Amino acid sequence: MAGAVSAIFLLDIKGRILIWRDYRGDVSSVQAERFFTKFIEKEGDPDSQNPVLYDNGVSYMFIQHSNVFLMTATRQNCNASSILLFLHRIVDVFKHYFQELEEESLRDNFVVVYELLDEVMDFGYPQYTEAKILSEFIKTDAYRMEVAQRPPMAVTNAVSWRSEGVRYKKNEVFLDVVESVNILVNSNGQIIRSDVVGALKMRTYLSGMPECKLGLNDKVLLEAQGRATKGKSIDLDDIKFHQCVRLARFENDRTISFIPPDGSFDLMTYRLSTQVKPLIWVEAQIERHSRSRIEIMVKARSQFKERSTATNVEIELPVLSDATNPNVRTSMGSAAYVPENDALVWKIKSFPGGKEYMLRAEFSLPSITAEEATPEKKAPIRVKFEIPYFTVSGIQVRYLKIIEKSGYQSLPWVRYITTAGEYELRLI
Repeated sequence: MAGAVSAIFLLDIKGRILIWRDYRGDVSSVQAERFFTKFIEKEGDPDSQNPVLYDNGVSYMFIQHSNVFLMTATRQNCNASSILLFLHRIVDVFKHYFQELEEESLRDNFVVVYELLDEVMDFGYPQYTEAKILSEFIKTDAYRMEVAQRPPMAVTNAVSWRSEGVRYKKNEVFLDVVESVNILVNSNGQIIRSDVVGALKMRTYLSGMPECKLGLNDKVLLEAQGRATKGKSIDLDDIKFHQCVRLARFENDRTISFIPPDGSFDLMTYRLSTQVKPLIWVEAQIERHSRSRIEIMVKARSQFKERSTATNVEIELPVLSDATNPNVRTSMGSAAYVPENDALVWKIKSFPGGKEYMLRAEFSLPSITAEEATPEKKAPIRVKFEIPYFTVSGIQVRYLKIIEKSGYQSLPWVRYITTAGEYELRLI
């Protein structure tokens, strides 16, 4: 990082200072007022989403979480992306301590907040933001000062995300490959947007300092090894690793090698911007038989292989806000009218691949309408589902090895889940 932060401010939604910490002595509390004035001026600007402001020799970098602004002020040339990432990590630390980061939680815990701000930054340079390790020597207990505590070795150790001396009677690793499908379909049935966002979520309960190695059906790796790519291999793009992964090792031979943190964490996230076939296709026809009655006919079809089954399927169909007296019939599952959301929600617990189900609903409408009634806004059809043991991208875990010097036995468990992300089909 080229420069250092002068101070960090925690402000309420009106720009008033809740807590601030001065690190270098070259700014004052007046900077918060100047920042908020500049921020208000830019609110009407289309570029107001810019998280960096500049005024009179001071650069302000900020994020907003709930009803709190986290802002840094500096007179030096800082790496903006690093500082913004630091602020997001601070949010994670506060949420670890207070469950929710809000104005009230900061006021109730200002002593702990000041202690955390002293640890996470030193003379304007970010230092340590691993919440689990910070909680080992900064505790919310009022009696914590009675015992002299020293920082855990993890703070000064190369493996800063894991404490030493972790012990379990039963050593287990759980790996979930979770993919969210985002799809937007227009009224003509054309796919406007489609992508897959995936994450490798791990829960580790391992003793000592285990070395883990993970192998995927990575096309680049398999071709480099001269191995025949039996089945489907994938191109991994837009990858983000947890800090425990040895990046140099991955760049050299595409091996994912790491010493995992204790507990739950995201080992890797990725995105595939590929044309995805809608896994559940929904067609709706709306017929007005008279001014006082409307009929909706819906067809839902699963477009994945028969050996897979979608669970907890939920199809939300928009309904006119003044519709009443619903009469609903379905060939599978149950449907209920939710007037507060102006929607008809169709729930199917189990939806096997290659199946098609129907829904027919009738609603009554008021016979008298306002002459200058505003046109009805057409909300899209929204779909939610989960498909276990299935991935859209075809990613596969070829192996998950755990190596520990003491030589204990460990049990790795791997499962695959596909869920619906922003999955919408427009009616008009």
